[in-house]
Amino acid sequence: MRAHAAAIADFAETLRELRKSVGNPSFREMSGRSGAISHTTLHEATKGNRLPSWGTTAEFVKACGADPDDYRERWERANQAVRTASAGDHAEPANVAGGAEARPARPPAGLPASAASAAERQAMHLDIGPPGGEASAVVPAPAIPPGGLAGGERPAVPGRPAGRERFRRARPAAVALATAAVGVGTVVLIVIAVNRDTRSEGDGGTAAARPAKAAPAPADCPVRATNPAPAPPAHKGDSAAFIADITLPDCTRVAPGRTVTKVWRLKNAGKVPWEGYSLRRLDLPQRADQCQTISDVPIKDTRPGAMVDVRADITTPRRPGLCYVRFKMVDASGKVAFPGSRPVNFQVIVE
Repeated sequence: MRAHAAAIADFAETLRELRKSVGNPSFREMSGRSGAISHTTLHEATKGNRLPSWGTTAEFVKACGADPDDYRERWERANQAVRTASAGDHAEPANVAGGAEARPARPPAGLPASAASAAERQAMHLDIGPPGGEASAVVPAPAIPPGGLAGGERPAVPGRPAGRERFRRARPAAVALATAAVGVGTVVLIVIAVNRDTRSEGDGGTAAARPAKAAPAPADCPVRATNPAPAPPAHKGDSAAFIADITLPDCTRVAPGRTVTKVWRLKNAGKVPWEGYSLRRLDLPQRADQCQTISDVPIKDTRPGAMVDVRADITTPRRPGLCYVRFKMVDASGKVAFPGSRPVNFQVIVE
């Protein structure tokens, strides 16, 4: 077994032993204890297919009642092994004809190496690495023939399956060409500055510049939610905790044109009574190809320390696909109660 694969397997075994030592709680129970990570992500961390991020590891350890600091060094060692192996796998091959090691190309004269690297990454719209800092290879940009590609064709990315490319067309006004003379030739550096629209995520009206994203597909399930910017609750002392998906766990398969009921279990973990609170859907107005729900799902009045089951009837669309719908809790006045918390969501595959 290769060194990085052994490191990943050993770390997964460490997590399995920790879980076993506390009675092998179900991953759903652990997710409820965490309140910040899904049961599928916790389960994936124990399989040994890939090294979980430190954020996932910390939540896993805390859900087992242990101290994440006790596991940080072991995770760092495994992460270093993965990064070292990734760098080795993607090293440049030796120059057989010349008998010398191939060297990475230098940036054009007058352009810092860091700037050239960043420009190449922007030009290809490549993911530098997945969330959580896990290692990921950077695919080099393919050469573009003189005169460009016919018919607006996009260059193929080596090592990436057809149909799974992630780079997007840039608007003409956002493309700048910079040239730099090197010897007697000319190197053309293509820098693409993507026009990013400012959009509100619906979590407290905080706007953030983000690139347009394609609608998620069943292959993307479960969709990993990102954390919004830190923000205090609307009412001092208020707090909420996600306990569990009672029905329709992530990636449940549902037939088209059906009405089903989603139930979340939440806990009033603060000191403020929830009176007149509700879950407000974020992707309004609803489109015909989306799962249909009411815009505001009522939450029964809940005293501090109590748990409540919140029910939403869902009607699936006629066409297959992934329904990924998000909600934010609002108070009786319609103000977002927890702008710094991730939305509550459901994810069902319609087929």
